[in-house]
Amino acid sequence: SHRSMRICVSLLLVILFIFGEHLVKSSPENDPYKTLGVSKSASQTEIKKAYKHLAREWHPDKNKDPGAEDMFIKITKSYEILSNEERRANFDRYGQMEDNQAFGHSQQQGYRSSFHNSFYFDESFFHFPKSRDFADSKYLLHHAQFNSDVLPDSYRRPYLIKVTSDWCFACIHIEPVWRESVQELEPLGVGIGIVDMGYERRLASQLGAHRTPSILGVVNGRFTFFHQAVVRENLRQFIEDLLPQRMVEKVTDKNYQSFLNGWQSENKPSVLLFDQVPIFPLMYKLTAFAFRDYVRFGYVDQGEKYNTPLLRRFNINTHAPTMLLFKEDTEKPADIIQARGMKRQIMEEFVSNNKFLRVPRLVNQQLFDELCPVKQFHRRRKYCVLLITGEDQAFVPGNEAFLQFATANSKEVLRFAYVYQRQQQPLCQALLQNHAVLSPQVVILERRSPAGKVMYRSVIGGWNGSEEDKHRLYEQLELLQRDPAYLTSDATLPELNNEMAPMFLIQWMNTAYDYFLQIYDDILYSNWREMMPILSLIFSALFILFGTVIIQAFSESGEDKPQKAKPRERPKAEEDDSSRPTTSSRPPKKDFVEVTELTDITYTSNLVKLRPGHINIVLVLSEASKNALLRKFAKEVFSFSGTQTLHFSFLNADKHRQWMPALLALTLDSAQGHSDDEESSDHTGYVLALNGYKKYFCLFRPVFTGDDASEASTRSRSHSREDGSGSRRASSRATSLEVHHKLDRLGLWMERLMEGTLTRLRVHAWPSLDPAHGSAES
Repeated sequence: SHRSMRICVSLLLVILFIFGEHLVKSSPENDPYKTLGVSKSASQTEIKKAYKHLAREWHPDKNKDPGAEDMFIKITKSYEILSNEERRANFDRYGQMEDNQAFGHSQQQGYRSSFHNSFYFDESFFHFPKSRDFADSKYLLHHAQFNSDVLPDSYRRPYLIKVTSDWCFACIHIEPVWRESVQELEPLGVGIGIVDMGYERRLASQLGAHRTPSILGVVNGRFTFFHQAVVRENLRQFIEDLLPQRMVEKVTDKNYQSFLNGWQSENKPSVLLFDQVPIFPLMYKLTAFAFRDYVRFGYVDQGEKYNTPLLRRFNINTHAPTMLLFKEDTEKPADIIQARGMKRQIMEEFVSNNKFLRVPRLVNQQLFDELCPVKQFHRRRKYCVLLITGEDQAFVPGNEAFLQFATANSKEVLRFAYVYQRQQQPLCQALLQNHAVLSPQVVILERRSPAGKVMYRSVIGGWNGSEEDKHRLYEQLELLQRDPAYLTSDATLPELNNEMAPMFLIQWMNTAYDYFLQIYDDILYSNWREMMPILSLIFSALFILFGTVIIQAFSESGEDKPQKAKPRERPKAEEDDSSRPTTSSRPPKKDFVEVTELTDITYTSNLVKLRPGHINIVLVLSEASKNALLRKFAKEVFSFSGTQTLHFSFLNADKHRQWMPALLALTLDSAQGHSDDEESSDHTGYVLALNGYKKYFCLFRPVFTGDDASEASTRSRSHSREDGSGSRRASSRATSLEVHHKLDRLGLWMERLMEGTLTRLRVHAWPSLDPAHGSAES
C-alpha cells in the first residue's frame, strides 16, 4: 500500500544516512578536477583558465547540444569548489561531492544525492526544495568576487542580493516574486546577486545575513536589509530609497537658466530629460547615479502647463522622451537624443559620450587621469592643451577666447583643458619651472607614465586671446602632429588638489548620519546579533561616565572635611627652597599659576559663593610690592596648583585698606592673641586660606629667615605655633628685609594647610570690599 511504501522509503533513508559516507565516494564523473581537466596540483590561474574555456564551449546559448545545460552546470559547480581553498581542501581530504549540487554542501545533501543515484523516486513526494536552476547560476556570488567586483561597482549602480540555501523552504515562496523583480530591475541597470549560505558562509557573515531568506541592497559599499513584504512594488521602492537624494533636479521654465549655468561652478555638462510622467523614471535615476561625478541631471515634466514655453524654446516633441545635453553654450544643446522606448544602454551611451565640457577645468586627479591618459604604445598619441589662468574677471576674455579656439579645432587626439593657478599651485610650478607668471600661459603636454611623468612645451608669447595668439597656437599644434619630438621638456607632475572635496565637517556629518541610520535600522528590526558589540560599547561608555560623576561627587563632598595626608618629613630650616619636595597629591596641569585679583566683580564668586570644598589662597600685597610678592607667591604655591579645589588670588591693600582689619575684627577667635594683627597697619605679605562656604580662614604671617642659623632655628620652632612670640619678633624686623623674603615659609604653611593641621579662624560673615556696605552676604 501507499502507507507501506512510505515506511520502506523512510527506512531506506535512515540506512543511507548511517552508511552514506561509503556511498558518496567521488566517482570519475563527479570529480571536479576531471570535469575541468586539470591536475590536483593545478594553480588557481590554471583552474580559472580551464573554467573559462569550458564555459564558453558548453554555454547553452552557444552550444545546442541537449546536454549542454547540464554540462555547463557541472562545470560551474566544479569551479565553485576548486576556486574556494577551503572547499577544495575538504574535497581533497574526504573525496566527497554531491551530484547535481554544489560541492562542499552539508552531509545531508550527500545522502540525498546518493539515494537519488541509487534509487528512482518522486522527489516532490518528500517536498524537498528544488536546487538552484541554470537561470540563477549566473548570479551566484563568491567572497573574492564580491569584494573585487560588486563592492567597487556599487558606487556606480545599486545591487539587490538574495541570501538563500538549498534547504530553505521559505525561499520557495518568494522565488516567483524574486524572478519577476529581477526581470524588471536588471534591464534598468540594477545589479543582481545570489549568495548561498551553505557555500559562502564567510560572505554571508560579511553581509550580516544570519538567516534565510534575506534580501539586502548594496549602494556605495553600504549594506541595507529589506524588511517589508516581498512584492514587486516594495522591492522597486526599496531600490529607489537606497539611491542618494537630490541627484535629479526638477527643472521648470523659471529655473532652467540657473540650472544650465551651473556648469561654471560644478565644472560638469548638464542633461535635461523631457517626459510626460510627473515623477522621475527609475532608469533615469540609475543613470544619474552612475554618472553623478561627471554630469548634472535635470528633469522636465511635459504635462505641466507652465513648462510650455520651455518646450517651445527647445522645440521638444512631446510624443516621445527627449534628452538634451548642454555644455558651455546654454542656448544650444551640444547633443540630443529622442526615442519612444528609451533603453538603458542608449541612455548610458549618450551620457558617456558627453561626460566632459569642451574645455573642462582640472579640479582633481581623477579628471586629469581621464582627460590626459597615460601613453599607450598600441594607440595614437593624445595631447593635452592646458591653459594656466586665473579666476579674476580680468582673465575672462582670454578664457572665452581659448574656449572658442578649442571648439573650432577639436580633434580626437587633442584634449583642451584649463587650470586655475591659485588652486593648483604645485602643478603649475612644475610646468612653469617655478617662474612667476602674471599672464595666462598655454602648455602642450603628453603624459608618459602613471607616476606623472610628462613631456611638454610652453607656447611662447603667453595667451591673451588675440588672433595672433590663436594663429601661433594653431601652428604649433600642426607642427606637433607632424613631429612628436616637438615636446622637448619633461617633468614629473604632483597629484592635483581635489577642489571639489567636501569640507571635513560635512564628511564627518555624512559619516555620522550613515552610522546612526544603521543603528536605528538594527534597533528597529531587532538585529541584535549585529547590535551587541555596539550596545556593549554604549553601555560601557555610560558606565564609565556615570561612575566618574559619582566618584567626583563623593570626592567633592569629602573635601569639606580635613584631609589627613600621609606624614611627610619636614625640611630643615637651613635647607634652600629648591630642595623642598613636591607636596601636591596630583601634578600641576600647567607650567604657570593662575592668580586673579579680588575686586568688586570677582569677590562674590571667588569667596562669598565659593563652591563647597573649595579654598581660595589670597595674598595681601601693596602696589609697591606687587611684582616681587607675586613672583615669590607663584614659586611657593606652584607645586599645589594642580589641585582642583585650590584657587589663587591676591588683594591690593592700597585699594582695600579696611578689608584686613575688618576681617580680623570679625574673627570669633580674636581673643587668641591677634591683637598685634589688629594694631599693625601693614598687612603686606599676609596669606589667607579662605573657605567661603564654611566661613573660616587660616592665616599666614611673614616670617624672617635671616642668615643666623640659631635664630632661624628658633624662629622655625616658634613658627610652628600660629600665635607664638617668634611671629611678633619677626614682624618687627620685616620692614628691614627684602619684600620677597616675607614668603619664605609659605611652602611649609601650605603643607600644613593640605594636612588640615592649621588653626581655623571662624567669622559670622565675610566683610565687604567696600566699607560702606558692611559685611557681605553669605
